[in-house]
Amino acid sequence: MNTQPPITWEAALDPALAPRLLRHPAIAARRAGPTRSAPLLLEWRDTADGTLGEAGLAVEQPRGAPARLVHAIPPATALLCPASPAAVAEAGLPDDADTLLAAFLGRRATLPLADGVEARLLRGALRLGDAERPVARLVLAGPADAVAATMRDLAASLPLLPPLAGLAEEARALAAGTTPRPSRLGAPLLDHDLSVEDSVRHVIGHLAAVLAWHAPIARAGQHPSGVHQMRVALRRLRSALRAFRPAVDGPALRDADRRLKALASLLGPARDWDVFLGGLGAELAAALPGEARITALLDAARARRDLAYARLAEHLAGPAFRLLLWDLCALVACRLWDVRRDDTIEDFAAGLLAKRWRRITAAGPAIEDLPDAEFHALRLDCKRLRYVAELFAPLWGRKRARRFLDRLAAVQEQMGLANDAAVARALVAPLEGPGGSWAAGVAEGWVLARSRRSRARAGKAWEALLDAEPFWNQE
Repeated sequence: MNTQPPITWEAALDPALAPRLLRHPAIAARRAGPTRSAPLLLEWRDTADGTLGEAGLAVEQPRGAPARLVHAIPPATALLCPASPAAVAEAGLPDDADTLLAAFLGRRATLPLADGVEARLLRGALRLGDAERPVARLVLAGPADAVAATMRDLAASLPLLPPLAGLAEEARALAAGTTPRPSRLGAPLLDHDLSVEDSVRHVIGHLAAVLAWHAPIARAGQHPSGVHQMRVALRRLRSALRAFRPAVDGPALRDADRRLKALASLLGPARDWDVFLGGLGAELAAALPGEARITALLDAARARRDLAYARLAEHLAGPAFRLLLWDLCALVACRLWDVRRDDTIEDFAAGLLAKRWRRITAAGPAIEDLPDAEFHALRLDCKRLRYVAELFAPLWGRKRARRFLDRLAAVQEQMGLANDAAVARALVAPLEGPGGSWAAGVAEGWVLARSRRSRARAGKAWEALLDAEPFWNQE
């Protein structure tokens, strides 16, 4: 493991588990001294008009210590580790930040552990007037490899996860009567000043935070956005890990990719059934209302969807997903890889994009009549190009890249619709129930017609894409 500066990691846990945490075997085995406990009071403040909060900032005031301005929401271009506490902002303290957001009242227990790690357990509640929210956080500080190993051992048997929001943002949300804002959403925003290695760290940290944010929504299964957004973030992350391999690679990155692929195998069926029921299934129900055989088909589809979500929820609640998130944090903090090239990020990105572009344009000017296997392979290549193009576009400016990205998105959308039809045919084929064969035949005929229309539209979108100037080639 590479030598890294000391780190501080924070984990959220169920307040009901906090009293027993410091007696956990993983901590008891590492104990290197007595536990010290003291009262803790933290306050967060904003300006009267809320401008600090809107900018993702807050003034944090510990009792007996100087106030400081912290990032309740990290800047979009900042290198992020989801487990890192709120960073101190470079700007000075404003004079008019005197509106109390909330206060944390509780205790902090401090315990020295082996290998130079210090554990701090915060137990108490965020309070503002009559509003109160119980909070428990475990903070580990010390050498990066020892902190990562300790947190991993704990998370193997305890539901410890990187916090979805820091305490400063939790305080703002309590004051506003809203839910906390996510630290990251969507695609990462790369900066020219990042090295290729730090670009990898930025991408991993950003997308790990996105995965963590959407996981509770996916686990609850009450809205399809959770699974969809997790799947998009996972694909972006896997695409980036593979894209950066010529420059940054190693066993830890390969292992992370393997485990992300395993998660994808659970997200995929849940998303496929969501798309089927929300698309083709809804169309069939509207076109043939009251048809018992279609109703039976859709009931069987919902049962399959529920089963897929149950399997996903079990995984997201278990240690495998927790350890994946902590290991992604360790990749960011500990740089568990070999650096094989030191190009500038622009040069690396331009070479990669040009290679991907040559690969897809080799299909020629007409794609609608390609055999199914070739059409499917081209669709995947277009998807991979789009993910890396979106990733690297900020290096040239999104405005400059917009035309190319819009046309590439149009191609992918139509190819995706054609693929959704193929997926739907595969989904309905094994469904059972009264009149199952008839209903499956109706569904297959329906999606076949839609697939042909989507192929034709994909061909037109493809022609428009070939006329677009690749943004990384423009002077």
